[in-house]
Amino acid sequence: MGGIVILAAAVIGYFSAKFINGETPSASALLVIFMMLGLGLVGFIDDLLKVRNQRSLGLGGWAKIAGQGVVAIVLRASAAAARRERAHSSINSISLFRDLPLDLFYWGSFIGMGLFVAWVYLLVASASNGVNIADGLDGLASGSLVISIGAYVVIGFWQFNQSCATVTENLSSCYEVRDPLDTAVIATAIVGAALGFLWWNTSPAQIFMGDTGSLGLGGGLAALAIVSRTELLLVLIGGIFVIVTGSVVIQRLYFKLTRKLTGVGKRVFLMSPLHHHFELKGWAEITIVVRFWIIGALCAISGVGLFYVEWIYGI
Repeated sequence: MGGIVILAAAVIGYFSAKFINGETPSASALLVIFMMLGLGLVGFIDDLLKVRNQRSLGLGGWAKIAGQGVVAIVLRASAAAARRERAHSSINSISLFRDLPLDLFYWGSFIGMGLFVAWVYLLVASASNGVNIADGLDGLASGSLVISIGAYVVIGFWQFNQSCATVTENLSSCYEVRDPLDTAVIATAIVGAALGFLWWNTSPAQIFMGDTGSLGLGGGLAALAIVSRTELLLVLIGGIFVIVTGSVVIQRLYFKLTRKLTGVGKRVFLMSPLHHHFELKGWAEITIVVRFWIIGALCAISGVGLFYVEWIYGI
């Protein structure tokens, strides 16, 4: 349950900054905080059950899915209500670098709302479970989160500098994102909290984030993508989490397919997630962690780089 430390530090850091500067917390930052704490609560219940029952099984799979679904639906409704205050900001689109010209409500409000809820849930569940799966070696998840969420510090600050409300040049590439500077502020608060946690979480770890931290911080990562309107770009910015989660999916699918075809299940990796495969290959834990950090950094830098290229060339 060490994730409580990260979530508390991020929230206290953000609200302290707002109080010191005499500023009102923005809707976007509050949405990110809600997502972190909401999914952190789901993870906390899971961790608590594990501790109380003295076993590795906490919440059941469907219970986790239900908890993530409730938080995702509330986030979607809150984000839509906040964005309606700005008429020029679409609430019906999926985004990459900015909103794409794709209206999911084209088939009607009932189908459109269902597609939206499914899309937001996919983002939330993928990000939170991806971080949860990566939390298998000392410092791997926390260090990777510093990198991925750090990318949103850059993106939020850039969107603030190129806001359509303030710029007078290159208006075709300006951003109509709500509260971009405060998005960068809450992202910075999370990065600072995760760095402080990483000091004690590196090998040999003296504190562990558990599901409280991994689900909460994964939810925060998804929320940052939603409020900054870079949802699809999260696949690249959080690429290291995509890789480790993908290794689990590949392992399970290949095992089931070969068992069905040959009667004997076979494996692609010695063990999944991928970092455990390299452990069994004889790599030192610190070597795996640092190399995965490097891969995560390359993914995040590539995502921010493409974000900048899109601004220059209007791809």
